[in-house]
Amino acid sequence: MPRQQQPARPARRRSYDQFCATARALDSVGDRWTLLIVRELLAGPRRYTDLHADLPGVSTDVLASRLKDMEQGGLAVRRRLPPPAAAAVYELTEHGRGLLPVLTALAEWGAPALGERRPTDAVRAHWFALPLLRALDGLTRGGVVEVRLPEGEFHIRTGADGPGEVYGYGPADSPDACLVLDADAVLAVGRGGSALAQAVGGGRVEVLGDGPLADELRGVNARAPEAI
Repeated sequence: MPRQQQPARPARRRSYDQFCATARALDSVGDRWTLLIVRELLAGPRRYTDLHADLPGVSTDVLASRLKDMEQGGLAVRRRLPPPAAAAVYELTEHGRGLLPVLTALAEWGAPALGERRPTDAVRAHWFALPLLRALDGLTRGGVVEVRLPEGEFHIRTGADGPGEVYGYGPADSPDACLVLDADAVLAVGRGGSALAQAVGGGRVEVLGDGPLADELRGVNARAPEAI
């Protein structure tokens, strides 16, 4: 009588086995590609095929493995959209969205390494949302800012204190203001402080719109410069 095959046990994720908050965090997000998947999902739910398209270089096996790990770790969930979409999407949990400050800090730390774009460098417009978030953090007016780059468009929700996405893919349905700039200007204003005011005043950033949020973006130079 043939021996019944036992179901395969799920592989145990490697751990640093250190009683340290940093080590525990890296147990969850330290694998290659995980934080970049978080970057994509911070902009909202995405299908597997969309994630694969916007993560150039990741293999299908690795992407599927990382998403499974993120589900098991409570960072993301998979759900099916109602008809007529009838597609499965991945989205971050509240625990996963808590990584936004981590990604923002990493973007700020890594910005000086972005010199001239290499011929092999992929680029997506929404990848510039993280460095721009810091420049818009001090705005007193809440609303939606559409950002137009030569590479494409994305939008940012200012004053977003509650749950939900703080930035999203593509143009906004009804933006309260619009910023027109290029990638170099994004990195420049990402320094915070008075950098956005200087870029607007110097013509590197164009502000479109006539509402309160657009007015504040044009008059942001009234804010105190960042201490040096």
